[in-house]
Amino acid sequence: MRVLINRLTALKQKTGIGHYVAQLLDALRDLHSDSDIQVYPGSLEEKTLSTLKALRKPRSAATTAAKGMRRDGRMGNLLHRLGRGLSQWHFQLFYRWRHFDVYHEPNAIPLPSPWPTVATVCDLSVLLHPEWHPADRVAHYEKHFPAGLKRCRHVLTISEFSRQEIIRHFGVAPERVTVTYPGIHPTWRPLPADQVEVVRQRLSLPPQYLLHVGTLEPRKNLLTLLRAYVALPNALRERCPLVLAGGWGWNTGEMRTYFEETARHHGVRLLGYVPDGDLPALYNGARALVFPTHYEGFGFPPLEMMACGGAVLASSAGAVKEVAGAKADIVDALDEPGWHDAMRRVIADDDWLAHLRKDAVDVPRAYTWRRCAERTWTVYEQAAGRLRAAAA
Repeated sequence: MRVLINRLTALKQKTGIGHYVAQLLDALRDLHSDSDIQVYPGSLEEKTLSTLKALRKPRSAATTAAKGMRRDGRMGNLLHRLGRGLSQWHFQLFYRWRHFDVYHEPNAIPLPSPWPTVATVCDLSVLLHPEWHPADRVAHYEKHFPAGLKRCRHVLTISEFSRQEIIRHFGVAPERVTVTYPGIHPTWRPLPADQVEVVRQRLSLPPQYLLHVGTLEPRKNLLTLLRAYVALPNALRERCPLVLAGGWGWNTGEMRTYFEETARHHGVRLLGYVPDGDLPALYNGARALVFPTHYEGFGFPPLEMMACGGAVLASSAGAVKEVAGAKADIVDALDEPGWHDAMRRVIADDDWLAHLRKDAVDVPRAYTWRRCAERTWTVYEQAAGRLRAAAA
């Protein structure tokens, strides 16, 4: 069986979907030969994309801050529409005539193709909560997602929470939606103290800190977290600063203002985007991870932190409680006093910290990329007509 997988998101600076695509591809190739799995863009297109990326003039930090990284301006809309149009044109011109048994689109909206199609829909936040996303992204989903969903023989998703939303809001038959939980890579593990110290020194981090990992955007609910942290007593903030690992995202004006005028003067530090190679040590060195998100289809950081043996304070929103609730301290996303109390306790109470850390590494062991790849391949076989739906 020959499968074509769109890996475009894995070639960019990786966020959740990019990591999902890259890790799933590696696991599928471990289970099946390269001749069974083809990717789009191919190696030639990848080199072209890398060259174009290198030719882009990098923006200064001042310019980036001044423009606020807004993606919903006219130029941003034009560039995104042009990029999508070129991808579809290239896909149709160079790939449509080849033979594949299944086409897998990991980024929700499949390109038109003559082959049985499987798509991964991680969550429905763009459609159910458009206030958290740029206007051009919302418009694109509203226009193309329903039609793309109809082209799919089967839909993959990454949590039971997301599966139920897809069934409920789009009327997809339950037997056509399968949960393939992502895995936690062996990279995420407890590290020796000397390895953690090297990264801590290079990033100029204090001996203790609270950590948030993720893009700074409205969906992550960071303004609530910052206000709750700033309200902590000075002694606790001096003992344990709050470190934000992630770049500025869309519509961050209010949060950016609060950070610049208040939070950064009260123990909050912004690292920006942190390379993947440094993240395991960053997790290992943190006293606890704080994850107050409004909504997630899965939520990698809590499980990554647990895999490193760390304590987690997480919201009850979306799928977070489903995948990490067994060991995390769960706080309602909008409960600002609750976040204040949870951070105060995890900083001041060593016994409570030890309780949260105890056996935390056991939770992520249920999530492996091999298991994800096996279940995904079974869906491919079903979509290609090689398995009866009932048997699958």
